[in-house]
Parts: sequence; C-alpha cells; structure tokens
Amino acid sequence: MNIKSLLLGSAAALVAVSGARAADAIVLAESEPAEYVNICDVYGSGYFYIPGTETCLRIGGYVLYDIGLGHGGSYDRTRTSDVRTGKDQGTWRNNTRLTFKTWTGQGTELGTLKTYTETRMNFGNRNAYSGPDSPQNYASNRDITLTFAWIQLGGLRVGKDGSAFDAFVGYAGKVLNQRLVPYGDFDTNVVQYYFDADNGFSAVVSLEEGSGVAGTIDSYVPHVVGGVKYTQGWGAITGVVAYDSNYESVVGKVRVDLDVTNELLLFGMFGYGSNGKLNDDSTNAIEAHGRGFYKVWGGNWAFWAGATYKFSETTSFNLQVSGDQLKNYGVATNVAYTVVPGFTVTAEVDYDHYGYFGVGMVDPSNVNWTDADKKNSVGGILRFQRSF
Repeated sequence: MNIKSLLLGSAAALVAVSGARAADAIVLAESEPAEYVNICDVYGSGYFYIPGTETCLRIGGYVLYDIGLGHGGSYDRTRTSDVRTGKDQGTWRNNTRLTFKTWTGQGTELGTLKTYTETRMNFGNRNAYSGPDSPQNYASNRDITLTFAWIQLGGLRVGKDGSAFDAFVGYAGKVLNQRLVPYGDFDTNVVQYYFDADNGFSAVVSLEEGSGVAGTIDSYVPHVVGGVKYTQGWGAITGVVAYDSNYESVVGKVRVDLDVTNELLLFGMFGYGSNGKLNDDSTNAIEAHGRGFYKVWGGNWAFWAGATYKFSETTSFNLQVSGDQLKNYGVATNVAYTVVPGFTVTAEVDYDHYGYFGVGMVDPSNVNWTDADKKNSVGGILRFQRSF
C-alpha cells in the first residue's frame, strides 16, 4: 500500500464518521401532542372542558360601582361628621364590588352533576354612622362574602344557597333596591330536592339552617320550605310555604307573573305569616315585632308588585311598589341603559314610608309601630356594571 492509497482511505473514513455525527445532530425528538381547550356547548354558552376531564367549566362575574345619596331604603343614614368641626352632615354612599362566579357541569349515570359558586368583595363606606359616638362613615375594604356554593346531582342540591322561600318564588322585580319592604332572608345552608315534570309544572322541598342570631336553627329540627310552580307562555304562578322551627310559625307567599307582551312584564306577590310563638319571651325588636327567618315584613301580610317595560334592546324601565300591614310602604323605579353589550348604567330613585325599622336598622329600646313615628325618605342610586 503506497502513501497515496493510505491518505485516500483515511479521508474516506473521516468523511463517513463526520457524516454519521452530523446525521445524529439533526435528529429531533418527537414532540408531545398539544392539548387544546375544547368548547362545551351542552350547558349553554361560555363553557369549556377542563383539560383531561369530562367536566365543563364556565367562569364569569361582574364589577359594579354604586353612587348613592339621600335617605331612601338601603341608603338610609348616609351621614357623617365634618373631620374638623364634628358637625353632622350628609355624604355620598359609594361602593365598588367584584363578584366572581363559577359553574360546572358533567353528565353521569345518575343525572347531571353541577356546582355553582359566587363570591363578592366590596370596597366602600360602611354606612355605620350612628351619631357623635360613631361619627365617621368611612370607606374601607369590607368582608368577602360567600353568596353561593352548592353541589347538585340530578334534582338534589346541597350547600350554601338562597332560601327556596325567595329563590323559588322569585325576587321582587328588577329594581336595585328590592327590599324597601323586606320579603325574606336569603343566606342559608340547604338540602333541597327539585322536581320538574317538563310540562310547566315544577316543585321544590328544602331543609334549611337559616342564618343570623334569630334565624339559625337552635335544635336538630330544620326550617322547612315547600313550593310549586306552573309556567306557560303567558307567565307563571308560584306558591311557597315555610315552617320556622325556632318559633313554630308558618309563612307563605303567592306570586303571579304575566308576560303581557314582549315588551311589558308584570308581577304581583303577596305574603302572609302567622306569629306562632314568635313573641314568647321576646328580648329584641325583631321578635317583639313578630318576625322570624321568613316573615321579616311588618304585621301578618305584605305585598310587592312591579313592572318592566322594554323600550328597546338597550333601554328598559323598572318599577316596584310594596307595603305591609303596619303601613310601611316603598316605591323604587329605575331606567337601565346598556351602553354596549356587557356594560349597563342604571339610575334609580327610591321612596319609603317607614318607622325606625329600616333595612339594617334595629333599636330594641325604641319599639313603637304607630304610623305617627314613620318618616318619608327619598334616595337615589347610580350604578355602573360590567358583566362578563
């Protein structure tokens, strides 16, 4: 073998090795398949499948800002004191709220498995002015509120919900200040069963814990609510009955909804409750007034009526009129305007004729239910709300 042959052989070997290494360098590992979020349209718009599961999830909520003034309804006592002189004076009632909501749904052999949660966070003035001893109506971060958190499988629902005494029969109109004359308490843990016959007839039975000092059950016996509803194209008629186990009292409400036209909607609701043993050993104004967790209005009976008129796709007018046996009355009216989809501005005026017992007002040392002690109050709310 001569030198020339040796050099040619060595060069060939080097090329072969280099080629092998170069080939090795450009070989890429196979990438993992990408996992995309899939739309779920089984339960309505906005749902998507949680990756790797058969559960559909929807996320939503709203942000709102309220400006209130005057003395009507929930804006009563919007007063403060001058920080320099201590002089009593009126002030705005401002509140910003973030509400976060989640919905889930999944089909099972026992029916649809659902959950719903709603959490609220607020910043604003606490409306806590009560005279010289508490002069400031100050703004601050307020408590985070768990409004709803329930699980439902088929017709069975358990968890934190609004009482069926209110949620099933329907809330009192589309005004912002619905409780000028209160029509029920809301917060409670529940064990409920819903029945829907698919022919317009539905029903509910609800075992409830209640809430608050006077409303939470004080034994193993729950509060009990039952309701029936009949819905057709003309509207609906609904009735609910509640048994307050603490005071052995029975309360009921009947409601009629009428869809007069596509633009005009009307409703009327009447409530009646027995005193039962509400007045036994009364030690506070709520019990002395004959109220429990369900019969929160004055006297035995109360009424609420209202209307919604849609001027256009973006503008509607809403009205509610209410009253009870003790001659407490309220009127709330507003105009809601949708600036763009998802953003609504509502301007409302409220009037009430009430004694000292307004929303959030209890003074056990001054129980007097005569009409002469009642006051006429007017207030207003301007709300900006972005829903998503």
